[in-house]
Amino acid sequence: MPIYEYQCKACGHQLEALQRMSDAPLTDCPACQKAELSKQISAVGFRLKGGGWYETDFKTSGKKNLAGDAAKPKTEKKAKAEPDKAS
Repeated sequence: MPIYEYQCKACGHQLEALQRMSDAPLTDCPACQKAELSKQISAVGFRLKGGGWYETDFKTSGKKNLAGDAAKPKTEKKAKAEPDKAS
């Protein structure tokens, strides 16, 4: 869910709100109770929850599993060197 920034035109109070993209914009200021909030233009912040591509793909060794799954034992495949056969 995106985190939106708002600022009150009446008192200048600033706040962040975690909202769905389909939610209506906030209008009432929690500080002065006036309907003067306006959405600010800023870089969108969002929270990724649960398991997903960001957690399972592109992982490097030594990183924790963020979803809490038990760590799976790593198996390394070692190439067996065959002795050179002299004819």
